[in-house]
Amino acid sequence: MARHLQLGKRGEEEGVKFLLENGFAILERNWRFRRWEVDVIAHKNEVLHFIEVKTRSSKKYGLPEEHVGNKKIINLIHAAEEYLYFNHQWKRIQFDILSIRYFSAQHRSVYLIEDVFL
Repeated sequence: MARHLQLGKRGEEEGVKFLLENGFAILERNWRFRRWEVDVIAHKNEVLHFIEVKTRSSKKYGLPEEHVGNKKIINLIHAAEEYLYFNHQWKRIQFDILSIRYFSAQHRSVYLIEDVFL
């Protein structure tokens, strides 16, 4: 597996661990519908969260959250609409970005940016 894919997978694992430690219940991972994908679908306090996880190992190309553009948010919205069609019991939703940056093998930062919008 390519190095950047391994880093992304490691970041998603760390991200799920962070979410669980902070009271989220994970419903789905890498949920797909047609060409849309949501990295993590979770809930906390009766709110359904659609979470995009971004991981970087350096600041060379910017911070992880800077790589979630309008097109990705629009795709998350489309995916959320489809998910809610099949799971219509949710009344409150929000879109979040989970930013993970590795400084070394033992040092990382995890930052949850909640309720993002265009």
